[in-house]
Amino acid sequence: MSRLAFLFPGQGSQAVGMGKSFYEHYSLARELFGCADEILGYRISRLCFEGPDEELRLTQNTQPALLVVSAIAYSLFGREPAIAAGHSLGEYSALVSAGSLRFEDALRLVHNRGRYMQEAVPVGQGAMAAVLGMSYEDLSQAVSRVQSGVVQIANWNSQEQLVIAGHKQAVEEALKMAKPPRSVMLPVSAPFHSALMKGAEDRLAMDLDRVEFKDLKFPIVTNVDAKIIEKGEDARDSLKRQVSRPVLWYKSMQRLAGENIDAFVELGPGKVLTGLIKRIGRSWPHPFATWNVEDRESLDKTQASGL
Repeated sequence: MSRLAFLFPGQGSQAVGMGKSFYEHYSLARELFGCADEILGYRISRLCFEGPDEELRLTQNTQPALLVVSAIAYSLFGREPAIAAGHSLGEYSALVSAGSLRFEDALRLVHNRGRYMQEAVPVGQGAMAAVLGMSYEDLSQAVSRVQSGVVQIANWNSQEQLVIAGHKQAVEEALKMAKPPRSVMLPVSAPFHSALMKGAEDRLAMDLDRVEFKDLKFPIVTNVDAKIIEKGEDARDSLKRQVSRPVLWYKSMQRLAGENIDAFVELGPGKVLTGLIKRIGRSWPHPFATWNVEDRESLDKTQASGL
């Protein structure tokens, strides 16, 4: 049987219509959406299916919406992986799937997480920018010379795909100093995974301390350290430190290079993470396939593949 690695997407993968196919065809999906609607006190299901997009993109809505759809995709797929990882928010989805966090607890946590992150920095003061075609080392040097405010690398997504975050003026100064082949200011409302999120991180830590974390039934690779963990307390510690520190996705995926993974399955909306792993793993000695499960059609296709 194939050795599988599950990947759980984070913010940016959301899209209006996500989860609707699952809801229409599977009672389990209707049950989990109904549970989420009740816990959150509003129709996250309707927001996922109908939008509007600008509301779905609000961090406090996006995070629980993605968690619900990823949890449904995992449950319907019906296989256990050898190992898993989640991108930022996706680490919560990975921990729910691994049995470390109850779905209901995770839902409340990510809703609060989104709200705390939104409230940490006044709108307009922070910014994020994607930097393409530049190495981590070269971008780090440019960022270290910025004088106008806080800016740091927030996401190390692949060999040449990085994201910086911080004060808006400092982000703009960093781009001028770095002169990357390509850069794009991101349409986000806060500088996620930067030191400016420390207030949000401290608030979330108190919530995390009130929730039970069980040991994992399969290991995951953490964002904050790119380490493989199996203990519940290690999972709690990782989530406590995750909000104000960079997502080390490239290092996390490189950590899997020696795990002899036959297939990576992205569970949730979109194909962002399967796209990244294809680029990251081009030089790996062990060949692998990629699949995604985001609706009934892709679920059927992946299950029929003989993984």
